[in-house]
Amino acid sequence: MRIIAGEWKGRQIKAPKGRVVRPTSDRAREAWMSIVHPVLPGARVLDLFAGTGALGLEALSRGAAFVDFVEQSPMTVMALGENVATLGAGPRCEIHRGDALAWPARVVSRGVRYDVAFADPPYHKDLAVEIATCWLAGPFATIFGVEHEATTTLPEGGDVRRYGDTAITIYRTP
Repeated sequence: MRIIAGEWKGRQIKAPKGRVVRPTSDRAREAWMSIVHPVLPGARVLDLFAGTGALGLEALSRGAAFVDFVEQSPMTVMALGENVATLGAGPRCEIHRGDALAWPARVVSRGVRYDVAFADPPYHKDLAVEIATCWLAGPFATIFGVEHEATTTLPEGGDVRRYGDTAITIYRTP
């Protein structure tokens, strides 16, 4: 896996061994970044279900000011930490080991709001629907994107883009 564009264009990042993580394809990641590109320079970004950190690291590479990564798996957090170190991104991000579904309530209660938030939850668990419902109940980012299976229907109000068997639904605050 590689960073597609920006400061770290072409640099490789690693996923943990095994089938623990399903990284976002280059095609879907490029499309996602094209959608949010106008607001990325100087943005505060949230990467939920961060996995390898590909989405947040891509955002940093393209000019985001800071990324909070939230990932629950200890093995995946280690791989994410290695990717951050490899790119020298440490001063511009923070890795939080915890429940990505619980994170938005924590930050909203403290008055924190992000410019852009990404969520790439595991498939087959209805977590995409849960996190989208959470955002609709209390938006924690101006632009919020959720990756999910193309056959999964998320709550209304988002713009759905399909890339093969993957879809990304983008929600925006008015």
